[in-house]
Amino acid sequence: LCGKKNNSPFSSFCLQVYFGRWLIEGSPYVVLIDVGFTAWSLDSWKSELWELCDIGVPWFDREANDAVLFGFLTAWLLGEYAAQSEEPPHIVAHFHEWLAGLGLVLCRHRQLPIATIFTTHATLLGRYLCAGNVDFYNNLAEFNVDKEAGDRQIYHRYCLERAAAHCAHVFTTVSQITAIEAEHLLKRKPDIVTPNGLNVKKFSAVHEFQNLHAQSKNRIQEFVRGHFYGHLDFNLDKCLFLFIAGRYEFSNKGADIFLEALARLNYLLRVNHSDVTVIAFFIMPARTNNFNVETLKGQAVRKQLWDTAQTVKERFGKKLYESLLVGQLPDVSKMLDKEDFTIMKRAIFATQRQCQPPVCTHNMLEDSSDPILNCVRRIGLFNSSADRVKIIFHPEFLSSTSPLLPMDYEEFVRGCHLGVFPSYYEPWGYTPGTTRAH
Repeated sequence: LCGKKNNSPFSSFCLQVYFGRWLIEGSPYVVLIDVGFTAWSLDSWKSELWELCDIGVPWFDREANDAVLFGFLTAWLLGEYAAQSEEPPHIVAHFHEWLAGLGLVLCRHRQLPIATIFTTHATLLGRYLCAGNVDFYNNLAEFNVDKEAGDRQIYHRYCLERAAAHCAHVFTTVSQITAIEAEHLLKRKPDIVTPNGLNVKKFSAVHEFQNLHAQSKNRIQEFVRGHFYGHLDFNLDKCLFLFIAGRYEFSNKGADIFLEALARLNYLLRVNHSDVTVIAFFIMPARTNNFNVETLKGQAVRKQLWDTAQTVKERFGKKLYESLLVGQLPDVSKMLDKEDFTIMKRAIFATQRQCQPPVCTHNMLEDSSDPILNCVRRIGLFNSSADRVKIIFHPEFLSSTSPLLPMDYEEFVRGCHLGVFPSYYEPWGYTPGTTRAH
């Protein structure tokens, strides 16, 4: 696309865009802007940003550099659309988060005929403060925001976010707690709170989702059979699957509270001699170098046992069929011969295990300092036979192409019984909402 009119902000400027449909419900039109196509303009645009707003973006912050490119390109595209429309258009531009905020600031600076909305789902400074284990909510009114942003080397990002919030015609947040946070940290009270919504009709087919739950639960059970081979001394039909998922922020996302609660739950189940087993999954990406060999072996053993059972079943079925053909009831004691028992004994021998089932499914690069693993060591939940609570730490997001647990996140959620999100800082609150709907 290129500017065609002399009154365009960039009359001789070109950019590369992709146009199509977004593959979601409603199939809305989508314009994708290629920021890499105009990366050569980065230095001049950063200079212009400094001259206009006194905001300097350091060269090493690639994310902020992309935000600058995207902001200028968005403002250009909106300006071109307004300038080339035959009749004065009614344009509302809705910008989300600080990464898109510069486009809004430039639209206002260039006095484009556009109504602007800025929505923040969580403030940038709030995320950083809570990740640093600060007593956030009790000190909201006390923070020196400029100093705190500077100390964390995000002052330029904070300035972009704050400028967008103040330049917007309408400023919104997605929850009341975020509105209070924004008022103190961004220094503007939101005009309106727009809570996240769910399409309830999409989740109204109860019987269908019960069937999907059963199917996905069976796939999780198959994984559990392999992971706990040799120690499968609990009833899978009396097993509850719990999970926590998200960015690996140990305290911020509540993994610490979840583990402490699991330790207490394990104690209560043991002293009450409960026959219920709880398996808690931690789906949080961390630095690894590959799958754990013992974990992969477990799935291989499970498959081998399944193949053995199918082989014996076919041999048994053939003998049963031949007996029935001649009009005789089979002698069950003679239906399995010595070879069948040899095959089964070899398969059983393969399930012998000298170690406990692993807690982590991958080889961690920083095993000795990993917060989840260190907490597991402290509370002593090592997947022993005596424990009624088992822990599986999967330090990678789920994928249907995984050789270990081939399930997408949505399928996995459907198969579990409970998602646990005891987050300290969760201003958006979208993940628990969608999980509950599933």
